[in-house]
Amino acid sequence: MRHSILVAAIVLTAGCAASGGSSFTRDTAPRAEAMSLLGQPLLTPALPAEARDRMEQELAEARARYNDNPNDADAIIWLGRRLAYLGYYRDAIDVFAEGMRKHPEDARMYRHRGHRFITTRQIARAVADLEVAAHLMMNRPDEVEPDGQPNRFNIPTSTLKSNIWYHLALAHYLRHDFENALPAWRRAVAAADNDDMLVAGSDWLYMTLRRLGQDAEAEAVLERISPDMRILENDAYHRRLLMYKGLVAPDSVMPANTQDPVQLATYGYGLANWYFYTGDRYTAEMLFRRILEGSNWAAFGYIAAEAEIAGGAP
Repeated sequence: MRHSILVAAIVLTAGCAASGGSSFTRDTAPRAEAMSLLGQPLLTPALPAEARDRMEQELAEARARYNDNPNDADAIIWLGRRLAYLGYYRDAIDVFAEGMRKHPEDARMYRHRGHRFITTRQIARAVADLEVAAHLMMNRPDEVEPDGQPNRFNIPTSTLKSNIWYHLALAHYLRHDFENALPAWRRAVAAADNDDMLVAGSDWLYMTLRRLGQDAEAEAVLERISPDMRILENDAYHRRLLMYKGLVAPDSVMPANTQDPVQLATYGYGLANWYFYTGDRYTAEMLFRRILEGSNWAAFGYIAAEAEIAGGAP
C-alpha cells in the first residue's frame, strides 16, 4: 500500500523535473546540465570524437525505436540511457519522467531517473525515486541489467535490485546521511552476485562505517576481499579495498602528480578518505579539492568530493 502512495506522488510530479518538449531532439552545443554543489554550472561533458560518433549513432537508433513505439518501456529506457551516456542528462530525466507516467509500476524508470538526479545534484529527488524503485522491486524477482557501455568482456555485472540499492545508498551518503546509507549499502552488498558488485558495494559500505566510527565493523567488511577476486570492470574499488586492508600501499594507488580526471575521481576519493580516516585532514582536503579540478564531474567520486567541500548535499 505504501509504495502505491509513493508511486502516485512521484508520477503526479514527474513533469516537474522536465526541461520542456517531448520530441527529445536537441543540438549538440554544450549547455549547463546541472549546478555543482558549490554553485558552479556543469556543462555537457566533452567526449573523444570516435566515442561521440559511436554513441550518437546508438542514440539515433534508440530514438528511431522510440519513435516507432513510444509506449514501449524498453524503448523509453534505452532512449533515456543513450541520452545520458552523451551527457544530455536533463533530456534523459525528461524521458524517464515520461516513462513513469506511461509505466508507473516499472521500477526501472525510477531507478534510472534517480541515477540521473544524482548526476545533476538533485539528491533529495534521487532518494525519493530510488525509494519507490526499492518498494516496487521488494517482492519481485531480480533481473540482470544489460550494459549500455559494456566492459571489455561484454559480460553484464549488475542487476536491477543491486543497482537500486547501490544508488539509493549513494544518494544518502552524498547527503552525509550515513545512518540511512548504512542499511542500504548492506542491501546492495547482499544483492551482489559477483565480485564486481561485491567490491563496489563493499567499498562504500566500508567508507560509511568508518564515517560512523564503526571501525571494527568496517574491518569485517574487508574479510571477503582478496587479491585474486575475478574483477571485470571495478578495478578501482578493488584496489581501494586492498589499500584499506593494508595489501596495497596508499602511494601506489594513484600517481602522486596525476592530472588524469578519471584517476582523480575513481582512485582519488578513496585515497582522500583514507587520509581522512587516519587523521591527516589537511592532505584529505587537498585531494578532495584536486579531484574538483578535473573534468569528470559525473563520476560518483567527483560528486562525493564536492559534497565534502560543500559540507553535504541537499
